[in-house]
Amino acid sequence: MKIIDGLLAELEQEAQTTRRVLERIPQACLSWRPHPKSMSLGQLALHVATVPGNVAELAAMDIRAEPSTFVQPEADTASELVPALAESVAKARKMLGGFDDARMGAMWRLQSGGRDILAMPRAAFVRAIMLNHWYHHRGQLLVYLRLLNESVPSVYGPFAA
Repeated sequence: MKIIDGLLAELEQEAQTTRRVLERIPQACLSWRPHPKSMSLGQLALHVATVPGNVAELAAMDIRAEPSTFVQPEADTASELVPALAESVAKARKMLGGFDDARMGAMWRLQSGGRDILAMPRAAFVRAIMLNHWYHHRGQLLVYLRLLNESVPSVYGPFAA
């Protein structure tokens, strides 16, 4: 089995869990934020929905010449979140699905002014940024739901609903 096959299998498994979380996002609270410096619920939910495809697009490059300027849009409706997730996961599968182990082991680089500011094997980048970063923000989203007294779905076992 190729390295990417395991990562994409994990992506597919976790996408189902993420879908259950996104299905709980209340339309009426999209602009709510727990702190002025925090993303709004709509921004965080849309970020969670789109991380896999956006990161896979970066991972498909060998070198990103300059860091991205992150402006996180807010979802207009809660109903757009699950379709955005499905599109994002399909994009990740398409962008990375054909990569062999040599390509996954090759160095991925983020540069600024022609100098490396981040360099790691592509597989490590996919693990750290596409998956671990995704889980981190999904966890934040669960806390937002809890703070809003919304029902929280099970992720890795029983949750106090």
